[in-house]
Amino acid sequence: MAGKLKITLVRSINKAKEDQVATVKALGLKKIRSVVEQKDNPQIRGMVNKVSHLVAVEEI
Repeated sequence: MAGKLKITLVRSINKAKEDQVATVKALGLKKIRSVVEQKDNPQIRGMVNKVSHLVAVEEI
């Protein structure tokens, strides 16, 4: 788990729950199709798991 994750927001956060919106923003995502690279660690994996229906993830 020492690599990186490429996280892309693929669905709107308009109707998402408040805590899910906060998680998406904490990941650094703002608009649909915005992309961020995060370190691959358990904390980021947990955040991605919480909003897995809104994001797409690739291992780099």
